[in-house]
Amino acid sequence: MIIGRILENEKRVKFNVKIHCNDCGMSVPGGLQTGESYFQTDGFKIELEEFKRNYLCGVCRDKKRVEK
Repeated sequence: MIIGRILENEKRVKFNVKIHCNDCGMSVPGGLQTGESYFQTDGFKIELEEFKRNYLCGVCRDKKRVEK
């Protein structure tokens, strides 16, 4: 899964962070990727924390859409 931004012809940084669905507890499969220039910046850290707080797996996300 890609988080943040990756500029054209920029190296990708792959990293693993334990992220779980906020509804059912399922973990994110695989790892995360971002651009080398964006990795470890303040904006990246804020975006990652927000992503962790609001993450829903595909099943839970679909259930939420159907309910609306």
